[in-house]
Amino acid sequence: MIQITQQRAKCIGCNYCMELAPERWRMNKKDGKSVLLGANNKKGFYTVEVHDMEYEENKAAAKACPVRIIHVKELNY
Repeated sequence: MIQITQQRAKCIGCNYCMELAPERWRMNKKDGKSVLLGANNKKGFYTVEVHDMEYEENKAAAKACPVRIIHVKELNY
């Protein structure tokens, strides 16, 4: 499993995350910021745990993010 975390308030709406990992990200039409699909919000940090097969594209999205608000880590249970 992997964990993806987004600090949504700092999103600038560049759209890289959605282009690189479209199954996990959408753009919100109201505020122009990205939405991490399936995530829970805890104090402004949106977090979701997903299968390892989503690791590469979401790691690429995190690397492409110009404001560095996406973090992806592997979970070892």
